[in-house]
Amino acid sequence: MHIDQLSATELTSQLETLKEQYDALRGANLALDLTRGKPSTEQVALSNALDGILGDDFLAANGIDARNYGGLEGLEEARALFGDVLGTPADETLIGGNSSLTLMYNTIEFALTDGLRGPASAWGNSDTVKFLCPTPGYDRHFALCEYLGIEMIAVPMLDSGPDMDTIEALVKQDSAIKGLWCVPRFSNPTGGVYSDATVERIARLGLIASDHFLVMWDNAYAVHSLYDDAPELASIRTYCQQHNTLNNVFQFGSTSKVTFAGAGVAFLATSIENLKAFKNHLAFRTIGPDKVNQLRHTRFLSGSGQLAEHMAAHAALIRPRFECVIDSLARELDGTGMGAWSSPRGGYFISFNTLPGLAREVVALAETIGVKLTPAGATYPYGKDPKDCNIRLSPTYPSLDDVQAAITAFIVCVKIASLNARLKP
Repeated sequence: MHIDQLSATELTSQLETLKEQYDALRGANLALDLTRGKPSTEQVALSNALDGILGDDFLAANGIDARNYGGLEGLEEARALFGDVLGTPADETLIGGNSSLTLMYNTIEFALTDGLRGPASAWGNSDTVKFLCPTPGYDRHFALCEYLGIEMIAVPMLDSGPDMDTIEALVKQDSAIKGLWCVPRFSNPTGGVYSDATVERIARLGLIASDHFLVMWDNAYAVHSLYDDAPELASIRTYCQQHNTLNNVFQFGSTSKVTFAGAGVAFLATSIENLKAFKNHLAFRTIGPDKVNQLRHTRFLSGSGQLAEHMAAHAALIRPRFECVIDSLARELDGTGMGAWSSPRGGYFISFNTLPGLAREVVALAETIGVKLTPAGATYPYGKDPKDCNIRLSPTYPSLDDVQAAITAFIVCVKIASLNARLKP
């Protein structure tokens, strides 16, 4: 029954029962964690063959010794393999170290200090630099901006992706806005996929925004489908070619949730003009990336259907965890008015919205009984969720039994907070 249809007596009765369940959970000495989207131990074990895969053969396809210096843009075969993941040609793709976040940081810092088109184009020449941040969104994007002194403007996420009417209006009226963060496929945390129309409108932003505007296209979950019918993502590069805006987009990805989370391969793609300028900037930081790791990844993941088969094995491991969470939420909360949640077809997160003003209370209630959740507000710039309602759930790392225990406890906390709120005068 919907919470608004319950009498005060019924609310009180249900709350008493829930408090008994809560006290029992507190006495169970739980130690459960749904805070971060980490691959499970079973997932990383899928890539154990990386260890020793090279044997004594460290030569790349073109004869380069991967053990030596050089190759700032990465191995040719790695550029081809991971360019395919992003939908970009090899000559527009650069392979870095193990972290796409590092590549994103370097890109923003480069635009701030050096400028994509030389010193006169540096964002840092302006007193204020602003970025558009679809919300709820990825906390590390927001932390990067905050650290570098970039002012963040929250933009609502719709089912089709970011609210493009709002974005287009903002970039037209404010020249201080220099960029837009995007997680376009299986967005963090909603799990949504941008519609084709949204992708094209984002590709067109370079036509209406201020000079040297950048779309930071963090396609972290490009190959992370949970189901065969998961929606595909349109190619932003194709739309950029149509509208002559390739210079306005940097795409990013990595194998952090494909192979070894701490020892994977990161990559970016952009126009050849941008890539040349970015490489010149990187040349002062490094003589070259870890090409040995690139080589072992290409040998492990290359071949017809190899990457798809590998990702299907990932999906088989984590799909039951997602279904456990979503089925439990539907069984216990559907029709009650106590919350709403996403049901993603891929990615690493489920987004849950409490009644307004209750997210922090739910997180605190859960922590008291040994269930760690992502802090309320983390999915918004500066950690400030204006409705205090969004909670990101990350079910991939714990065992299935622990996921079930955690979501059961979470639902009890949601119900207690919701009933308490309705009983307040």
